[in-house]
Amino acid sequence: MKDRLNILFITQDDPFYVRCFFEEFFGIYPNLEEIRAVVIQDPMGKRTTWGLVKQMYGFYGLIDFFRMSLRYIRMKGLNKLSQIYPKSEWFDLSNLCRAKGIDVLYQNGLHQPEFLDRLRRKNLDLIVSVAAPMIFRQPLIDLPRLGCLNIHHAPLPRYRGMMPNFWQLYHGEKAVGITIHKINTKIDEGEIILQKQVPINSGESLDALIKRTKRLGAHAMVEAIGLIRNGEVRYQENKPEKGSYYSFPTSENVRKFRAMGHKLL
Repeated sequence: MKDRLNILFITQDDPFYVRCFFEEFFGIYPNLEEIRAVVIQDPMGKRTTWGLVKQMYGFYGLIDFFRMSLRYIRMKGLNKLSQIYPKSEWFDLSNLCRAKGIDVLYQNGLHQPEFLDRLRRKNLDLIVSVAAPMIFRQPLIDLPRLGCLNIHHAPLPRYRGMMPNFWQLYHGEKAVGITIHKINTKIDEGEIILQKQVPINSGESLDALIKRTKRLGAHAMVEAIGLIRNGEVRYQENKPEKGSYYSFPTSENVRKFRAMGHKLL
């Protein structure tokens, strides 16, 4: 097994939660020089900015949407300010990567031949998806020597799909899962590398739970990469017929979520 791995991350431009994963990962991963680049895609695979705004408004409702908008404006402002007064806690994801000497690639078309050729020249061992909004096709999956990994915040095969932390709270779970699994051409169906259980704190909001599990997920990913490096993975089956799948919550789902006493923020 190679001592040094060439790793590529693929993620999305999410200023609220994805950054939590990478901030934690960069702080604990012992070999940052192994990360050849981080590919950043448009958030949630959006077609237009207006489409994303409508989706977020429908999810959060007026008051929480306004609160999230203020957060977004503050984050963008601090990131601009960080160009004058460099403070890492003000950096957005791209500047956080650059501060660690990691290349950033902006690419929505993951399966374009020119982009795949560019990745082949990096001699990749692993591609890691962290909330990547696009389903991987076989040419991309076959490209790295050791395959592609994904982190999913649920105990697969249960709670496949979108917003797993929301749905686990919605269904009254006492703990949420973190799963690192191999990627195939299906959604959240690859073989499982490792799983963790994270107890839900009393009164914990969805926002707080997502942030906490993103950071804990970074530790799980470091562990998974170590297992792969050392050839110690014991893959577990991930059969979709034994689990469940959920799409993005509707406004009615959110209404019931709040009626149960849960909070988004």
